[in-house]
Amino acid sequence: MKELKEQLATATLDATAQAELVRRGEVAPGELIDAAIARIERTNPQLNAVITPTFDKARTQARSGTLPSGPFRGVPFLLKDLGAHSAGDPLHCGMRLLRDAGWVAPHDTYLAAKLRAAGFVFLGKTNTPELGLLPTTEPEAHGATHNPWDVTRSPGGSSGGSGAAVAAGMVPAAHATDGGGSIRIPAAHCGLVGLKPSRGRVSFGPDAGERWGGFSCENTVTRSVRDTAAILDIVAGAMPGDPYVAPPPARPFLAEVGAHPGRLRIGLMTTSPGGMPVHPECVAAAAEGARLLGDLGHTVEISHPEALRDYEAMRAVVTVIACSTARTLDAWAEKLGRTISASDVEPLTWSVADMGRQVSACNYLRTVEFIHTQTRRLASWWDGGFDLLLTPTAAEPPPKLGEFEPTPNNPFAGFLRAAVFSTFTSPFNLSGQPAISLPLHWSAEGLPIGVHLVAAYGREDLLIRVAAQLEQAKPWASRRPPVHAGV
Repeated sequence: MKELKEQLATATLDATAQAELVRRGEVAPGELIDAAIARIERTNPQLNAVITPTFDKARTQARSGTLPSGPFRGVPFLLKDLGAHSAGDPLHCGMRLLRDAGWVAPHDTYLAAKLRAAGFVFLGKTNTPELGLLPTTEPEAHGATHNPWDVTRSPGGSSGGSGAAVAAGMVPAAHATDGGGSIRIPAAHCGLVGLKPSRGRVSFGPDAGERWGGFSCENTVTRSVRDTAAILDIVAGAMPGDPYVAPPPARPFLAEVGAHPGRLRIGLMTTSPGGMPVHPECVAAAAEGARLLGDLGHTVEISHPEALRDYEAMRAVVTVIACSTARTLDAWAEKLGRTISASDVEPLTWSVADMGRQVSACNYLRTVEFIHTQTRRLASWWDGGFDLLLTPTAAEPPPKLGEFEPTPNNPFAGFLRAAVFSTFTSPFNLSGQPAISLPLHWSAEGLPIGVHLVAAYGREDLLIRVAAQLEQAKPWASRRPPVHAGV
């Protein structure tokens, strides 16, 4: 048992491996939870990834004798403090306002309930920017989260706390959300696997039907493709009252790991859809992905949907996010029973919401009509004979912390800086297509650089097959950041 505890303390096991230890009776759930708590307590002071620990509840649950006997029984897990919420636990959404109000979630979301039923044990909440508006994690409410690969840099956002926690070995997997790249960007910046599922694949119930006009979705960040597939099997699926659902898979997503994808036709794009410069390391990452895919027998050629060059799409994304932010503040005002003013939120949040308040209903519906047209234009490229699109995940490596700070005269400074990180990811939040970031490249400075693959709507199965191929061709499991719970 001592040797086993030492192995667990190194934080090298993925969720599947930890669950297997429990199934074989080699370790009890309570021991897994104690080991994870020790890792968090040892590592989190350097990273500020976990902002709300729920350790006592986790220990009680793990030793209660009523822990569900699902596929991940006893495996430690963290929830992002935005999106899926858990009954009786604090929920801040990155907001100082909710932190000071002591807001507590009254019930589990469907996603949290599914994770519990699978046997996961929640150890707490991870840091996120206010309302998930930035691709960095530096909220006023809880302070900056640091990247374990370089603590002067951002782990990305808005799921940066989850990304840093998994990369540092605190837990093997964590909840994440993605409205413009917020699963994939932290995965890219932290050296993880991050799959954005198809629109309607994972329910937002019972509290919401959609978020950000259908742009947003929920899933996880993990260290292995098999964990990503197995957890997607758990959280996917329609729930009562969902406004739309993705087509069900032909078989479990886990069955796609190791399945041969056939010979695929893959387009390569390394120039930014937004017209911004792309860092040479990010171009190199995509080129390395193309080389690996070619070696695996796939055909890779320079090609991409021409619709990606339509700059109106970015304006549409901003319009939807702005209107959604305005409504979110109104919704929280209703729940709190008080007016929310500019002093209650960060300058960017207030400015984005104010922008949304200026949009008329007719102009919002015009934006929705454009989004539907743009989605069909994007989809036609896949329908025209391509299986996947390959790009860098972001146009720059992980940025330095502090680069997104607003200025007194420009509260939108951070929003403008954000565009270079979401240029390759946000078009597919607009279209609802599944996309995955894989850790296939490290820069000369030792920073992880993500490679991004996009499939046609509903084709997570294909992404998982190819991701598993790439994981085998260029394994990343042995890579550890300088700040790691096992070091």
